[in-house]
Amino acid sequence: MQPYLLEDIQKPRADDRPLWDLIAAARGYTAMLIAHDLKLFAYLGERPRTLEEICTALKLADQPAEGLLTMLAALSLIQAQNGLYALTPLAADTLLDSSPSYFGWYLDREIANEAVFSFESVKAAVVNNSGLSLRADRRLFARAMHSMSMGAALAWPRAIDLSALQVMLDVGGGSGAHSIAAALHWPHLQILWFDQEVEMLKVAEEFVAQYGVQDRVQMYLGDMLNDPFPAADLHLFSAIYHHWPEARCRLLTAKSFASLQSGGRIIIHERPYNDTRTGPLAIAAMTLPALLRGEAGRYSAQDYADMLGEAGFADIEVKPTTGYWSLITGRKL
Repeated sequence: MQPYLLEDIQKPRADDRPLWDLIAAARGYTAMLIAHDLKLFAYLGERPRTLEEICTALKLADQPAEGLLTMLAALSLIQAQNGLYALTPLAADTLLDSSPSYFGWYLDREIANEAVFSFESVKAAVVNNSGLSLRADRRLFARAMHSMSMGAALAWPRAIDLSALQVMLDVGGGSGAHSIAAALHWPHLQILWFDQEVEMLKVAEEFVAQYGVQDRVQMYLGDMLNDPFPAADLHLFSAIYHHWPEARCRLLTAKSFASLQSGGRIIIHERPYNDTRTGPLAIAAMTLPALLRGEAGRYSAQDYADMLGEAGFADIEVKPTTGYWSLITGRKL
């Protein structure tokens, strides 16, 4: 290889901070998982603590503990003031199990699947076209889905007027997060939870009872693709469509349209890709395992809207709600 000549060397055309941010994000995520596993967030949730108290309680040496705390502060999960470490509002809302939007069960599932997302495992999936298979018992999976869903579930019912509707069918209802939130925000609405897994049913029943809405949420076991839908004038599909290829999504949309009476509505609640289907990064990362298996789709909000239009729905609207989430809604005339 010939040596570079000075006149051939140019300043790089792009700022390299995105590369460093990617490396930092990977290390920061590991730091968050370690802190969660050590129960650090629960400990700080009791009251602010000194470094000495943290080291004593968690049996850590000063230097690694301080390094971990520095990383968590950079991640906006803890704050340090006057020698005391405390949780930020973000951490208090998502990393304490007393919070309705607790995210810890999802982190437990990530820890259980740490080997699945290793360099060697993901490389093998790409090279061998073998996909990634996540490992977790179904109860942990159900609670992880609740962690993922509850924050968004508490937001979307505030963004749409459901006052004229009577019965909501929560298709693929999972942990019951969306059934619970809709029942809390719209007290007149009767909710039908619909899913095919018995273990999901058990977990959903626990959460529904915890929120005191069991008298308004009825449970139905059934296969959304093959079994008839219970009668309802609103169909909610939350975090369902992104799992599946386009043909199956269109089949489900057509089934919803055929099942609804005139005036009935459909809601697709998803975290869509951007219009070019190249991001956001968080959405690409979330769908990577299914994409590697050939099971998911990279759908934009317009793609979802097109599916509704092709099925026959009218008055189609797209409305962002919270974080990366959006509602795509339509009405059967």
